[in-house]
Amino acid sequence: MLQQMADRHELDFTYSLTDRIIRLSLGELPDFSGAKFDGDFSLSLEQAQRRKHEYVAEQVGIGPGRRLLDLGCGWGPLLAYARSRGAVGVGLTLSSAQLRACRRHGLEVHLEDAREIDRARLGTFDAVASLGAFEHFCSPDDFQAGRQEEIYRDLFARTSSVLPPGGRFYVQTMVFGPNMSPASQVDLELLRAVPPRDSDEWYIALLGRQFPGSWPPFGQEQIIRCARPHFTLVASISGRLDYIETINRWNARIGTPSFRKTLLKLQLLPRWLTSADFRLAFTSGVSANQVCFQRELLDHYRLVFETTRRNTAVAAQRAR
Repeated sequence: MLQQMADRHELDFTYSLTDRIIRLSLGELPDFSGAKFDGDFSLSLEQAQRRKHEYVAEQVGIGPGRRLLDLGCGWGPLLAYARSRGAVGVGLTLSSAQLRACRRHGLEVHLEDAREIDRARLGTFDAVASLGAFEHFCSPDDFQAGRQEEIYRDLFARTSSVLPPGGRFYVQTMVFGPNMSPASQVDLELLRAVPPRDSDEWYIALLGRQFPGSWPPFGQEQIIRCARPHFTLVASISGRLDYIETINRWNARIGTPSFRKTLLKLQLLPRWLTSADFRLAFTSGVSANQVCFQRELLDHYRLVFETTRRNTAVAAQRAR
């Protein structure tokens, strides 16, 4: 079944295993969000990821003495890049394995829910970024209960409260694409079952098993709408084709066999034996998000928002 957003224990179980497999495959500070090839697939994965970091830095202003908050920082690649530019980066994650990996490299990361950022606790920042975390902020049950937009509006209000007037928020996220059913027609009961294999519904259901507890926004329009009145959209770019290529590169590297990876994968056997959903997710032989991108059931956006002076002041006052 599609479950509520994973709790910290479940995230630790998942990421303590994928942490080691991903670092073995992608390096000690792996970037596990879509790279920015801009259609030039002659670039290496590392070059495309650096191009993404450069774009983020240009859009939100990452430089000497600037403070950056990274919501859902993963293994800290953007924080490390910000440090290389003389900025001060602070990251939030719910994975203790990612926390340990970041701190081993001297990065300031806290074990906190990115949806509950608090100005009094964290202070203020010159810029905020979130790369690949936004699609995990709402669960299928949140969507079914009608809470999706409330969650997003609250996140934007909290983010605005830690930024100055004109401060920028970079959001990179998967969203449901143009070929996805409208929100009013989504049947979660069908997705909790197993729809006919290779149907659009089957890939959406599979996506729910591979990323339990996650439910993406319905297009960039929903995100932009929820950002008001705290933010104005400055820039929007679709990275769907780049993400398909990123997944190809990841699959090639993660799929390269090694003895250590095999031992780590064997530790998943208890979950495989006890969970039908887990077996479906990891023995289907397909990357659900890749197929969903190809069928345009999913899209991917790089969004740049800027605060307004009046609403930033109001949000900051409420956060006191």
